[in-house]
Amino acid sequence: MTAEIVIVLVSLILMLAALVWDRQRPGMVLFTMTVVFLCFGIISPKEMLEGFSNKGMITVALLFLVSEGVRHSGALTQVIKRILPEQKTTVFKAQLRMLPSIAFISAFLNNTPVVVIFAPIIKRWAKSVGLPATKFLIPLSFVTILGGLCTLIGTSTNLVVHGMMIEAGFDGLSMFQLAAIGVPVTVAGIIYILLVSKRLLPDERPDANAEEEAEDNRHLVEVVLGPRFPGINKTLEKFDFKRHYGAEVVEIKQGGKQITGNIDKVVLGEGDTLVVSTDDSFIKTWGESSFFLMVANGSDATPGQNRKKRNFVLVLLFLMIAGATIGELPATREAFPNIHLDMFFFAAVTAVIMAWANLFPARKYTKFISWDILITIACAFAISKAMTNSGMADWIAHVIISLSRDLGPHLSLAILYIITVIITELITNNAAAALAFPLALSISQQMGVNPMPFFMAVCIASSAGFSTPIGYQTNLIVQGVGNYKFTDFVKIGMPLNIVIFVISVILIPLIWPF
Repeated sequence: MTAEIVIVLVSLILMLAALVWDRQRPGMVLFTMTVVFLCFGIISPKEMLEGFSNKGMITVALLFLVSEGVRHSGALTQVIKRILPEQKTTVFKAQLRMLPSIAFISAFLNNTPVVVIFAPIIKRWAKSVGLPATKFLIPLSFVTILGGLCTLIGTSTNLVVHGMMIEAGFDGLSMFQLAAIGVPVTVAGIIYILLVSKRLLPDERPDANAEEEAEDNRHLVEVVLGPRFPGINKTLEKFDFKRHYGAEVVEIKQGGKQITGNIDKVVLGEGDTLVVSTDDSFIKTWGESSFFLMVANGSDATPGQNRKKRNFVLVLLFLMIAGATIGELPATREAFPNIHLDMFFFAAVTAVIMAWANLFPARKYTKFISWDILITIACAFAISKAMTNSGMADWIAHVIISLSRDLGPHLSLAILYIITVIITELITNNAAAALAFPLALSISQQMGVNPMPFFMAVCIASSAGFSTPIGYQTNLIVQGVGNYKFTDFVKIGMPLNIVIFVISVILIPLIWPF
């Protein structure tokens, strides 16, 4: 083991510890690591900055704007209202109607706005039909994750792997290439949720302030704290929420607990849900703020738009997806040799059209982009390069191959999958994909086999964050809205992780042979 391998290995262990400790945003933690590797000469300035110009990373940024255009049009609100049963029903029948549709939607849109819009509407609907909302909110988050596994644009991790494949000299992923494994995994996941929800998901945990009547035209609003909220890691005693936002905090939902006493002493964290007493101006002022992942007061989460705008948005979305799919065909490439008609091209065109058509507030376009995710992705490329340059990726790959010598690439694939999913559950999906990709490439090269099965395993495992609320941002959102405990995710998420692991390890080599 060389000195460079030791430096990278120790640095990555410290990075994982810092991400679990959660005192800094993931983007800053990963950026710190890239600076460390730069100081030791493990990566060059050019290699450090390459991730910031990677086509996959910039495509993620453009898709944030496209998702915002769809969200702002009100199209998703209309869709979920039509999906939800209007009359009395059972949990099984309602889920059977909802989950496949939501999975389909999330295959083409960013997961977070889907959950932000759907969660409060589903919670209100569940109350109106006399069903526990807790039977629907974790499934909502899970099926958005599952749906994202089916297409190139379904989740940012697919685009990260796509970008790394291109950087490594491969063709990258086509629009629906992942569907070969994503669709079976999604179908299995939905069947699992339908079968176990009644037993493994908790019954309703009523809000402590649900019956409270507000005075002087004030009412209760739920807000989910985002990473940019300035009071993160502070108490309400030190961060005066009322002075900043003109609203009084009456309850904090944190880790499945409803806190109504001594709330001034509670340290606030990302994903915490605050129930605040305020007037009508709060939603108008802070409903679009990047400080909050969700703001809901029991009414529609998106501003109403006319039908023409909604239809125009849906047409743009369809043309973007169809264009990117057709653009990858050999005939199209021959017809347009000077223009690469890929997802980046059509996402860029769609975002610009949406901006000039005022389908989202174009003057505020920067606030709709999650810069921390982009910095995390860009730095992850540099960290992946450091793992390769130092020889660490080859060293770990050699260890994995040694462990699976008798059973060959199948066991190596399983070990890689398990390593990736553990990192996903502990930190972030994009970082997990970036750390696992060089291992996938090195394992395949050392074994002399096709790397595609390993790349596909990284795509699936890096998004399979079901066992903890911190594994995926949508899990954090529904945790507060549904008053879930950490153990609720473990109970239903751990078996789901195992189901998807077994299906993936069996099917991936059959679809993409070694």
